[in-house]
Amino acid sequence: MKITADYHTHTIYSHGKGTIRENVEVALERGLKEIGICDHGPGHYMYGVKREKLFKMRKEVDKLNEEYKDKGIKVLLGVEANIIGYDGTIDVDDDIIDILDILLLGFHYGVLLNSINEYLLLNVLNPVSNIIPLFRDKLIKKNTNAIIKAIEKYPIDIITHPGDKARLDIKRIAEAAYERGIALEINAKHNQLSVENIKIALDTKVDFYINSDAHYPEDVGNVEEGFERAKKANVPINRIKNVED
Repeated sequence: MKITADYHTHTIYSHGKGTIRENVEVALERGLKEIGICDHGPGHYMYGVKREKLFKMRKEVDKLNEEYKDKGIKVLLGVEANIIGYDGTIDVDDDIIDILDILLLGFHYGVLLNSINEYLLLNVLNPVSNIIPLFRDKLIKKNTNAIIKAIEKYPIDIITHPGDKARLDIKRIAEAAYERGIALEINAKHNQLSVENIKIALDTKVDFYINSDAHYPEDVGNVEEGFERAKKANVPINRIKNVED
């Protein structure tokens, strides 16, 4: 398998270490046809991109696309949006969505949720449940419902590292994602989707992307760990949207 596009990379606009241009240059060197610049949404209090900076990024991406238009690569502006409410609310509004080429969604710790109870649910009870199975089943149901409500409300393209940070019912997520033309991410940086969860998702008709989640330019397109999990789970190549033979 060969990766043709990497739709999940971070830059200095959030907590990445390289510029948009540096990510694009590495993608070009590695023969990618598209790259997604998808820094964290503004709801993350540690490294979310401020709302006004997203419009600055739009201009920067447009200039780079003009500069690289004859070199065979397209730069997409996206956001890795955060769940900020268990009613499915995310941290990007319609004005932001209108300037994006791609919209990713994932659970992340350190996000300012809409209420104290929801904040504690995500940032305290979820990590504790990884060690102590107290309320684990209820948490899985709540987390899963939040993602499904979000994809019903917003034009999500990819659910990032599903099952990381917050446990999910992967089969329900995969079924709901397929119904809306949304893909699940096999993340090369995080261990989710795991081989076990990939196999569960394969029992539905959902498609996948394998992305780097690069935080350094040199990691753009580096998806070997994701490839290994996909191979172990026997994912058909036609179910992975950004690879070719």
